Amino acid sequence: MYTLYHHPFCPHSRFIRLVLGEQGVELKLVEERVWERREAFLAFNPAGTTPVMIAEGAPPIPGVSVIAEYLDEKHGEASGERRLLPTSTNERIEVRRLLSWFNEKFFEEATGLLVNERIYKRFMDNGNGAPVAEIIRAAQTNVRYHLAYIGWLAKTRNYLAGDRLTYADLAAAAHLSALDYLGDVPWSEDEAAKAWYARVKSRPSFRPLLADWLAGMPPAKHYGDLDF
Repeated sequence: MYTLYHHPFCPHSRFIRLVLGEQGVELKLVEERVWERREAFLAFNPAGTTPVMIAEGAPPIPGVSVIAEYLDEKHGEASGERRLLPTSTNERIEVRRLLSWFNEKFFEEATGLLVNERIYKRFMDNGNGAPVAEIIRAAQTNVRYHLAYIGWLAKTRNYLAGDRLTYADLAAAAHLSALDYLGDVPWSEDEAAKAWYARVKSRPSFRPLLADWLAGMPPAKHYGDLDF
């Protein structure tokens, strides 16, 4: 069993949860409020960010990319044709390129900003952390740009990185799921992206994410609807 220090609406944590769900690995979740800067958590990851995974016989494994590589090394080969990080060099390059796109660029331009402004700030400074409207508007504009790119990929390939499900799909879906909870994904603007997301959202690994609930902030009405 692994222990994952996470926040339910941290897109990077959601990605790792999806990966572990696809691999059928038992997981214990520990919610971490990173803004509290707990000393014990900082000892695991001095960067103070989620996710951090604890595995028996290994040091704390911090950060979404490091955890993803660790899980592929541990469980990828046993997955056979269902391996989430393909074995061929060219395929691995494309999956890693898209991982960087979603976990870095999409996060920095959209998901990280919206989660911070609309969710995390509710709990900072005893609820006095006011969201900044200009940041929210800019991030929502950027979501449209990224959604269009996902739609283009979905129209030209069976899955985002190629013929089958990979880390790329789970990363993109994890980020979109956090935004979808908030109602910040303009699905009507891209049917290809919407259809692809519905396919991924229907997978059993997604069910725990759809069950997440934030007190005082219910999800968008379609959030848990597999057919929108």
